[in-house]
Amino acid sequence: MRVIDLNADMGEYANDAERENEAAIMPLVSSCSIACGGHAGDKETMRATAMLASKHGVSIGAHPSYPDRDGFGRRSLDFDPDKLLAALKSQIAALKKILDEVGLPLVHVKAHGALYNDAAKDFSLARLVAEAAPAEAILVGPPGSALERAAKEKGLDFAAEGFVDRLYLASGALTPRGRPGAVIEGARARAEQARAIAEGREISASDGALFVPAQTLCIHSDSPGAAETARAVRHTLESAGFSIRSFA
Repeated sequence: MRVIDLNADMGEYANDAERENEAAIMPLVSSCSIACGGHAGDKETMRATAMLASKHGVSIGAHPSYPDRDGFGRRSLDFDPDKLLAALKSQIAALKKILDEVGLPLVHVKAHGALYNDAAKDFSLARLVAEAAPAEAILVGPPGSALERAAKEKGLDFAAEGFVDRLYLASGALTPRGRPGAVIEGARARAEQARAIAEGREISASDGALFVPAQTLCIHSDSPGAAETARAVRHTLESAGFSIRSFA
C-alpha cells in the first residue's frame, strides 16, 4: 500500500468558529504544525491543540515564524540573524515545554508563512531554521529547497512537502497570495491536485507545469472550506489506495 502524510497548520485560531474548524480537520490529518507564538498561538492554544492532536493520534510539530502577529507572519521582515534565531528557538522551546509536560513528542519543525517561503530560497535563513530545530526533529519544507540543503548540512531528517490548496509557479515556488487564483478554489480541485502530487504526476502551474515530489501534503486550516477539503482529499487518496500516515 502506498503511504502519504496529510498535515495541517493548527493552533492559529482567534475565535470559537476558527477553533471549531480546526477541531473538524484534526481527525482527518496525520500530522499537525502548531503555532507557537510568533504569528499566532499562546500557552493555552498550544496545550489545547496538542491534546486534541493526541486524542486523534496525530503527530505534532512546531510552526515557528517571523515574530509578526500583526501581519500573521506573512510579511518578509529583515531581522538581525541572531535575534531571529533566538526568537525561533524560543517559539519551539515554548511548545516543547508543553509537550514534555503532557508526555508528547515534538516530531517536526515547519516554518510558517513568509519565513517558510524566504528560507526555501535563502540558504542563510534556511540555516537559521535548521539551527533552531531540535536534533531529533524532522525539518519540513519544499522539495529541492534551501531548507532541504540546510537539513542535510545539520544532519536532520527532511520531509518534502506539497500543497493541495495553493497554485504553484513552474519554478516550484507558490504563486503569491495577492495574485488571482493563488488559492485553489473548490474541494474537488484541491483533492485532484493532492492525488496528482501523491502519485508523482505533473500538476498545472500558473506559468506552466511541474512535478512536486512530496512525503507530506499540507491543507491550510485557514483556507475557505478547509474541513471540506480535508474530507475530500482524504477520501480521494484512500480511494486511490493510499494509507494516510505520519511521515515520522
